Amino acid sequence: MTDPTRPPVLLEVDARGVAHVTLNRPELGNAYDADMLAALIDGLARLEGDAAVRAVVLRGAGRHFQAGADINWLARTAEDAPEEAFQASLATTRAMQLLNEFPRPTIAVVHGACFGGGCGLVCCTDIAFATPDALFGLTEVRLGVAPISIHMAHALGLRHTRRYTLTGERFGAAEACRIGLVHEVVAAAAIEDRVADVLDAVFLGAPQAIAVTKHSFLAANGLTLNAREMAMLAHESWTQRNSGEGREGTRAFREKRSPDWYVPPLPKEG
Repeated sequence: MTDPTRPPVLLEVDARGVAHVTLNRPELGNAYDADMLAALIDGLARLEGDAAVRAVVLRGAGRHFQAGADINWLARTAEDAPEEAFQASLATTRAMQLLNEFPRPTIAVVHGACFGGGCGLVCCTDIAFATPDALFGLTEVRLGVAPISIHMAHALGLRHTRRYTLTGERFGAAEACRIGLVHEVVAAAAIEDRVADVLDAVFLGAPQAIAVTKHSFLAANGLTLNAREMAMLAHESWTQRNSGEGREGTRAFREKRSPDWYVPPLPKEG
């Protein structure tokens, strides 16, 4: 359970109206579990209702941005009853939806590891920066589970999404920029100044005009989710996670071995 003295998500709104949202499980690479998802959902919902908030900046505490789902939590949810397993996936879907459809500009600042759901969060922001050390991976299939890929396809385009979600390959910041996962790669010493520049550009825009513009292009391109669509995504997620592959994948990861579906390369001839 969450330590009340160490909330899984830190939230602070500065005097200018910038909401700083920090994922706060640094000892686990900010891997998300039920408590972090609940805190993120609650925090984003409260910020959405606060007219003083003009922008959101999303970061990770410690060495990494966000290393995906907590593997121990995934293993536990694989043993849950269907309704509980569905609710766990629905929470993930809801957190992504709130970030994607947040009515003010959202900015991700990525450093270190950004895997699985961490990439999903980045795909749901309007603007994304990464430091040169950032390492990315859409790694869910290697655990026998399925990503909530709709946001990835929207951000990366179908061509890049097909490659990286199906292979689970890791890639660096330069490749993340090339395929559109992040907008710019900025040196760590300069990234806060770059974020400040973009925030200043945001503040030159009228808040209501920004909100209307963002909703308009999301809706016109089918990038908003209704309750039925969210339920379908959550159902797809939990059934795969609770399948034999999902159970084997999480076991293999925890045991630091290849999953049983892995076929090693054939011997080279000659």
